[in-house]
Amino acid sequence: MLLAAVAVNAQTEHICKSTDEAAQAAHTRLLEFRSSPQTQNYDVKYHRFEWVINPTVRYISGVVTTYFTAREEGFQTLHFDFDPALSVTEVRQRGTALNFQVLAAEKLLAVQLPNPMSLGSLDSVSITYAGQPPATGFGSFAQANPGGNPALWTLSEPYGARDWWPCKQDLNDKIDSIDVIVRTPAAYRAASNGLLVSELQDGADKIYHWRHRYPIAAYLVAISVTRYAVYSDFVPVPDGEPIEVLNYVFPQDSAWIRNETWRIVEIMQVFNELFGTYPFADEKYGHAQFGWGGGMEHQTMSFMGGFSHLLQAHELAHQWFGDKVTCASWEDIWLNEGFATYLEGMTYEHIPAAGSWRNYLVGKINHVTGSAGGSVWVDDTTNVNRIFSSRLSYSKGAMLLHMLRWTLGDEDFFQAIRNYLNDPAIAFGYARTHQLQAHLENQSGLDLDEFFADWFYGQGYPSYQIEWGQSGSRLAVKIDQTTSHPSVDFFEMPVPVRFVSATGEDSIVVFPHQFSGQYFELELPFAAASAEFDPQLWIVSKNNTVTNNPAVSVDEVETFRVRWFPNPAADVLTLDWPGFEGAPVRGECVDAAGRKVFAFEVTSAQSTFSLRGMPAGTYTMRLFTPKGTQLQVIVKQ
Repeated sequence: MLLAAVAVNAQTEHICKSTDEAAQAAHTRLLEFRSSPQTQNYDVKYHRFEWVINPTVRYISGVVTTYFTAREEGFQTLHFDFDPALSVTEVRQRGTALNFQVLAAEKLLAVQLPNPMSLGSLDSVSITYAGQPPATGFGSFAQANPGGNPALWTLSEPYGARDWWPCKQDLNDKIDSIDVIVRTPAAYRAASNGLLVSELQDGADKIYHWRHRYPIAAYLVAISVTRYAVYSDFVPVPDGEPIEVLNYVFPQDSAWIRNETWRIVEIMQVFNELFGTYPFADEKYGHAQFGWGGGMEHQTMSFMGGFSHLLQAHELAHQWFGDKVTCASWEDIWLNEGFATYLEGMTYEHIPAAGSWRNYLVGKINHVTGSAGGSVWVDDTTNVNRIFSSRLSYSKGAMLLHMLRWTLGDEDFFQAIRNYLNDPAIAFGYARTHQLQAHLENQSGLDLDEFFADWFYGQGYPSYQIEWGQSGSRLAVKIDQTTSHPSVDFFEMPVPVRFVSATGEDSIVVFPHQFSGQYFELELPFAAASAEFDPQLWIVSKNNTVTNNPAVSVDEVETFRVRWFPNPAADVLTLDWPGFEGAPVRGECVDAAGRKVFAFEVTSAQSTFSLRGMPAGTYTMRLFTPKGTQLQVIVKQ
């Protein structure tokens, strides 16, 4: 979700992540709900919503039918999260009226079943209710008149579903499927989740029936009712049916919005290729314009306050990250918002005409480092401002993913993310951060405990002080690091430095930085005139310095003397190590972007390595010796 508080028009749209401070304070005071333990003894299987809505009036009435299974033997009292501002007139089970009670203090509806249920048994109840819902969170149930047209919409994230319907509002039990049936005056249309299966005239009203057959979190169920102009875009799918993008937009804005939504076609193609086909392709994707700034990723139909490239990309990205796989705690909201923020920026990487990927990264790094502290992990889930911190949950969450990508390399990173999305234990369900970490580790073979301790739970960022000196082809580099917050004493990261000669010859060397004050020695096949830290912006950092200091002598580095030849090389590279002491030494070859090409083990004083099949380019050979890390830059012709 991207949050903003601006008027919607074709020219102006702020892409920000929070409402103004006064509104946030009010929302925080209203936000006191946490998952109800009373709702944990049953599983929701299905909801049928039958609502009567007139967008000129902030009011709802209708019937919600819930199918559920008992999670305990002798289950007999069914609780729903429910705000007492609404009134229940009856609860029925197969035509029989049941006893019920609204527990105002707990904000619960308690329904007494006539007979105890056995473990795993299925039953249903229908709740008839009406009223004017309260307005919590980011509105939850709102009515306005954008452009003079009456409109009513919902936005339940994070805790607002109970404001307008009796639900099980948690992050551990998705609803298996839903039907949404909305009766409204015939001048208006109703937008919702899934497929529109019927649109019927009934006197002065129309009845819209939407059907969704995928698991869905309660906060993602949504309706929007107003005068809508309707049109569709279509996303080509190789060897498959095109995916419909159904657009419901205000008639007065239809012309300019049609000039914007074409962008979603190329954006979805990028996401389909990187992360697998849009998860709900056999139903639809859609946009429903609503009278609120920013957007909300309601499953299969995002509600949109604007239609910029970034906003469209962000809300679409949520269909994979937030809807298909949903954070299992608001502590882990970055699994929704960090991913969506990173993916919106990645569209610039893959669609250069849309915007500058480099400028996007610069902006995110500057945003994160604008304050010294703050963790991606949310330490107060009762505070809507903290949950949806634009700096931490969005920007730092996005850059955490960027640094994971850097640490793992593209091949392992993207495969791990696809594995995460398709894991049967969490696909169309809920996930925690440790489950993402497990997939990243299983794919890459890396231990990422330290990384997540520093970048997810820890606060702040590093600053690097790099000194280098060169004697002939031998280069010595010393890397120091300070941190902005005491919660992290050192960030272990692969550190890229670009060395450039006076004639423009250059090489990016990636240093496996494991402690402050670490020395490295390498052979560089040209005389370096300058050096640049992190030229491709992989690391969140600030106030870095790179200094050519002749005092940083290669003689200070205690090291073995090794020689790699020829350099440049063709298909075979030889390592000559006269002082080899007999114990096997681990090594690896990495490319200019820091991605591991192959690993090896040295067991003798002279070894040869095949470079056949490797593309031409600059590579770094690393040896992890008992006396330090050896690096050698070689060129493959």
